[in-house]
Amino acid sequence: MAATAAVARAGESEAHPSNQRLLILAALGVVYGDIGTSPLYTLREAFGHAGGLHLSEGAVFGVLSLVFWSLMFIVTLKYVILILRADNRGEGGVLALGTLAARAVPDRPQLRRTVLMLALVGLALFYGDGLITPAISVLSAVEGLETAAPALQPYVMPLAAAVLLALFVLQSRGSAGVGALFGPVMMVWFITLALLGLVEIVRSPWVLQALDPRWAVGLFQIVGWQAFLALGAVVLAVTGAEALYADMGHFGPRPIRIAWFGLVLPALVLNYFGQGALVLRDPSALGHPFFNLAPDWLLWPLIGLATMATVIASQAVISGVFSLTRQAVRLGHMSRMTIEHTSAAEIGQVYIPRMNWLLMAGVLLLVVGFRSSSNLAAAYGISVTGAMSIDAVLAGIVAASRWGWGPVGAGAVFGGFLVIDLGYFAANAHKIPSGGWLPLVVAAAFLCTVASWRRGREFLRQRIYGDGQPLKAFVADLDPMLHRAPGTAVFMTGNRHVVPVALLHNVRRNNVVHERVVIMTVRVRDEPHVPEVQRVTVQRLGKGFYRVTASYGFMDEPDIPRALVLCRPHGLPVDLELASYFLSRETLVPSERPAMSVVEERLFMLLTATNLPATAYFRLPPNQVVELGFQVEV
Repeated sequence: MAATAAVARAGESEAHPSNQRLLILAALGVVYGDIGTSPLYTLREAFGHAGGLHLSEGAVFGVLSLVFWSLMFIVTLKYVILILRADNRGEGGVLALGTLAARAVPDRPQLRRTVLMLALVGLALFYGDGLITPAISVLSAVEGLETAAPALQPYVMPLAAAVLLALFVLQSRGSAGVGALFGPVMMVWFITLALLGLVEIVRSPWVLQALDPRWAVGLFQIVGWQAFLALGAVVLAVTGAEALYADMGHFGPRPIRIAWFGLVLPALVLNYFGQGALVLRDPSALGHPFFNLAPDWLLWPLIGLATMATVIASQAVISGVFSLTRQAVRLGHMSRMTIEHTSAAEIGQVYIPRMNWLLMAGVLLLVVGFRSSSNLAAAYGISVTGAMSIDAVLAGIVAASRWGWGPVGAGAVFGGFLVIDLGYFAANAHKIPSGGWLPLVVAAAFLCTVASWRRGREFLRQRIYGDGQPLKAFVADLDPMLHRAPGTAVFMTGNRHVVPVALLHNVRRNNVVHERVVIMTVRVRDEPHVPEVQRVTVQRLGKGFYRVTASYGFMDEPDIPRALVLCRPHGLPVDLELASYFLSRETLVPSERPAMSVVEERLFMLLTATNLPATAYFRLPPNQVVELGFQVEV
């Protein structure tokens, strides 16, 4: 994903045409993979199990009109034109949008908490989408084999599972090696979409009548309630729209907009209308209208190209899960976990083993359990429409407060989008018994995990620091006869005003304190990056004690030794070779009167046990770390 994105920030700041062209090409491969593979199944599902419409000219024109105007209103107007303006210092995504909206209402704590909760719900729904997208995309591509050689139908599911298994196994190596191919492959894909659709439109140009929005309205007059249910299939055409905003930090808004208007939107419209013309001319093509667009000699290459496109779309979603997980960990919403960098050139290219294997298990279970993309379509849509609804609410708050629109203007515009999003969400609600429950269960499990972790950590802080000794009083009362060991001791703590437990243990048990003592607290701000010039604040407490706060953005990597180097201009000279790092390690034991429910307690203890050690998380040199353990009842 980030092979070409490595030049994104430099390219966005420099208006050089070659950089812009490279960014536009890269955006095709990363941003538009999901929405670009939707033609594989959208029209088929509108007349299949998901939509349930009967094939007729009015129904086809109505669906095409709904698809076109959904692309125009939801993707083009809402995301490409408006939401891309919500720039959280260069970053996008639901967490970035949530922090931006929360920052817009600093004097309303209840609304601020609600905004942050909505952002977490949006993140939870994204995880549900992250499970379904790779499965339905790759399955729909491999199902082209049924059109080329019906005898191969029994091998579709195993082959799709094999492709996905290989994709997840190769994640640890990063996508830098093949990332440069993403843009060119997707460019070929979109050109192919456009040409295949254009051929059919030339044969039946009257299909362009469906551009008239009256056909979309007329569909409800023709089939009534069934048209509303069909929206659950039409929404498949806009899945992936939220990726436009999530990937803004890699490419900037300009390349994303140029790619959309210059190639992606025309290609999608031409292909959908070409499929509509085809099924009206040949109703037997409705089984796989996308693959039936191709002449026989092109079918096998098209299956190969479609498989590559869906793998790229899956890679983009997986990379998005990794990126948002890293943000959630940095912001304290999830327990610390191993985050590996797979690119020397781009900090955004990361690999998270725990999430990778959980995703792999979930995706493979979906492929084996649902067995076809049509069956999976029943589970698709709930998480996407829910996330889009949350984006509309958060963006409305940002528009009202930060863009100067005011409540009335923002409410009129984004309230209208919310009505559309909720309409699609309601249309997908009937899918819940037949598969739509899946992303909701995934989202609920994630929210339960986040709630247990945050509540447990808050309870733990109260237990550790609630009755702690004030730091300033401790320094003032420090025995001047106490032995001072040479060197610097760095005590990591979550409460900068209270004496760290490790420091108290060291003084009471060893009767010693270092010549120079640094009380180090790490803070993560609700912004993507904090410049190094603003990284540290240093406060002298006297008697060789210093209170240091290291600030990071939610996209930054904490590095305590580097932060100590930045303290030198502030009058705190630290010899890193002679520094010792003191950490507290809490061992949790069940309490006879737990403060949390039994499920929360067990889940929090499990998360704590698998929490990445602070030594690795803060990049501390292991041979200079001293850990002092103690038990805490929960």
